[in-house]
Amino acid sequence: MRAAVLLEPGRVEMRDRPVPTPAPGDVLVRVTTVGVCGSDAHYYREGRIGEFVVTDPIVLGHEAAGVVAGVGDGVPEVRIGERVSIEPQRPDPLTEETRRGDYNLCPHMRFYATPPVDGALCDYVTIGAAFAHTVPARVSDDAAALCEPLSVGIAAVRKARVAAGSRVLITGAGPIGIVIAQVARAFGAVEVVVTDLDERRREAALSFGASDALDPRVDDPTALRVDSYIDASGAPAAVDSGIRAVRPGGTVVLVGAGADTMTLPVHIIRNRELNLTGVFRYANTWPTALALVESGRIDLDSMVTARFPLDETAEALESDRIPGSIKAVVDVTEPARKG
Repeated sequence: MRAAVLLEPGRVEMRDRPVPTPAPGDVLVRVTTVGVCGSDAHYYREGRIGEFVVTDPIVLGHEAAGVVAGVGDGVPEVRIGERVSIEPQRPDPLTEETRRGDYNLCPHMRFYATPPVDGALCDYVTIGAAFAHTVPARVSDDAAALCEPLSVGIAAVRKARVAAGSRVLITGAGPIGIVIAQVARAFGAVEVVVTDLDERRREAALSFGASDALDPRVDDPTALRVDSYIDASGAPAAVDSGIRAVRPGGTVVLVGAGADTMTLPVHIIRNRELNLTGVFRYANTWPTALALVESGRIDLDSMVTARFPLDETAEALESDRIPGSIKAVVDVTEPARKG
């Protein structure tokens, strides 16, 4: 099979690799679509994200959809031919975290495209059968792949306790911020304010359901009094102002990957008794994600602003620098365009 392999920062090459064999309990998936995440671009440019360092060749890509092409022992053959959205996680079923339902926190997790585990920018992958979620006919391959970032949004909005009538502030209008805004609306929020320094991103947030989009250099978000604040930027200044905008007893959820450490207004957190937490990936989100997309409450297809064949993976990994870009996808089924 073909695989787009990251050999070193800034260098991706197409390589031939054997088609993997599904282990007992696994399915073999013929990949159709892979979304490009900011983490993929970071590995491509820097070769690391925090403690996760690329030391050997690796296949990137963890936002994936495809068709079941084979099954391992214990998996019904009727699943062959089924369209699936891949939840790219392999938790250890015996850890305390997995057994209590927080399998995303499993210390022995093997996650697609996180060194040393290969991802989905290739023709075939294997995954546990329970993590290959059946895709309704009305959901496109693109949307099936983007159920992965949607799941981050669902996890964040759940942690933020968003419900009917909630007022929510989101800092950062990249793909995750836009997804969070859509999920907050779907969960019943009546006011969804998004902040970003980039005008195009603010306009995009409005088109995807934000009730207002602010430039924090001009509009002071601390004047708001919201029930929940979700950071999708990772910027210390945004986090500080966002916390100050939360009403007493409200909730702060940190999603954005930015500075490893930052100074927080502890007196505000303490005196207002704010609930502050983080989000690391997701657990038990895919059924909700697929239902929201199938119902039309969430629009993932319109977030796709660029498409690339597999042999142009390097270009796809750079596409976030294109003005107005929201989400690029790699169409693995598209024929190669290079010579």
